[in-house]
Amino acid sequence: MKPKKIPMRTCVGCGEQKTKKELIRVVKNNEDQVFIDFVGKANGRGAYLCPDPECLKKAEKRDALSRSLGTRIDKAVYAELQRQLEEKLKK
Repeated sequence: MKPKKIPMRTCVGCGEQKTKKELIRVVKNNEDQVFIDFVGKANGRGAYLCPDPECLKKAEKRDALSRSLGTRIDKAVYAELQRQLEEKLKK
């Protein structure tokens, strides 16, 4: 029997490849809302980040999240993503 394949994804902040479960998915849905998908099953275009605020800062600096999601992301959205990420890490 073949071993089960483990899905790998690349963090848009640091560029490291990790398992899908180790990363957090950021989604742009059909209404152009950008949010963190903690479950990993929301509809829309997704990009992956390490659960580290520094990776989000790197993605913002390089504009990598905007390129991956195919939309312009405001500073307010980055601030909200930062807040959600820090809230998740406290739990």
